[in-house]
Amino acid sequence: MESSRKIIHIDMDAFYASVEQRDRPELKGRPVAVGGSSLRGVVASASYEARKYGVRSAMPSVTAKRLCPDLTFVKSRFDVYRSVSSQIREIFSTYTDLVEPLSLDEAYLDVTEPLRGPRSATLIAQEICQRIQAETGLTASAGISFNKFLAKVASDINKPNGMKVIPPEEALSFLEALEIEAFHGIGKVTATKMRRMGIFTGKDLKALSEIEMVQRFGKVGRHYYRIVRAEDNRPVNPNRIRKSIGAERTFKENLTKVAEMEEKLAYLCQVVYQYMDKADNFGRTVTLKAKTPDFKILTRSRTFNRELRQQEELLRTVRELLYEHLEEIGQVRLLGISVSNLSKEQESTGIQLELDFPGKTGNANQKDGTDHI
Repeated sequence: MESSRKIIHIDMDAFYASVEQRDRPELKGRPVAVGGSSLRGVVASASYEARKYGVRSAMPSVTAKRLCPDLTFVKSRFDVYRSVSSQIREIFSTYTDLVEPLSLDEAYLDVTEPLRGPRSATLIAQEICQRIQAETGLTASAGISFNKFLAKVASDINKPNGMKVIPPEEALSFLEALEIEAFHGIGKVTATKMRRMGIFTGKDLKALSEIEMVQRFGKVGRHYYRIVRAEDNRPVNPNRIRKSIGAERTFKENLTKVAEMEEKLAYLCQVVYQYMDKADNFGRTVTLKAKTPDFKILTRSRTFNRELRQQEELLRTVRELLYEHLEEIGQVRLLGISVSNLSKEQESTGIQLELDFPGKTGNANQKDGTDHI
């Protein structure tokens, strides 16, 4: 178990919603959601006041409003969020060159050999959070450990405006006691499956051999086998940029009507577009994915000579792909959309989002081919 590195994961607290509450004092202390309030709107960020009601990002706006009738919707201002994010990254860069942004509101920092300040990763994280609050008026939470997985898990423990340190000597006992839902990369669907198997904590998961994990969970079982043993040797990569951005959803019941498919695709388009806009990373290739009831997977793509920067263009393209191939698609148990040939494409990693729909059970965690985020 490699324990010589010092990794910090900084995660801004309800970033978009907090920016709106900062800039509009009348929203302070109130449940706020950033995103569209329309029938097909999606929550991009929810304040902690709204989260108490179960409102969260990537949730359909109609569901959020039902959970919290007093919810105030605010239109997103990504130019402002990007500007604040740049301020925060400037703070990061004064401590280390090894900064790996995951999005506008979170990043990994390797401070094994810091450029300035104390040699303690904990003290550096404290300084960074204090500076963020002083210079932007916003709060951040931090996780500190010797690898990325543990740092990411730690940053969620004491949110908001909190910090958690997991030193090497405490890592295994910490993971053994951790509820399975708290493992980064294990979403609601997988956690429910694990609980049905009698797996409730890291200790339960650790009891399985690597072969048993692969048999029960597929290839990702190897990842579970490593992380529950605190094994994660991925470096903090300052040049890491995603190759594709996508969203997909497996349905509890097969979709048979075109109108149903269009409704789900409209929602997926909005989520994918918001993520591209958030990352300022647009693509030229749109791919529609469909899985039939007999588990046959169909993918159909269209490539443009320019980036698609409008949500309406993305939705129109997806609808055209659906109608052009409707006969061979037929009924579906899964629909997905991805955009590739991104403007900032540099590496072979991509983000895939599995999302909830109203009245359905599902997983709303972000999953990445390398980071399981």
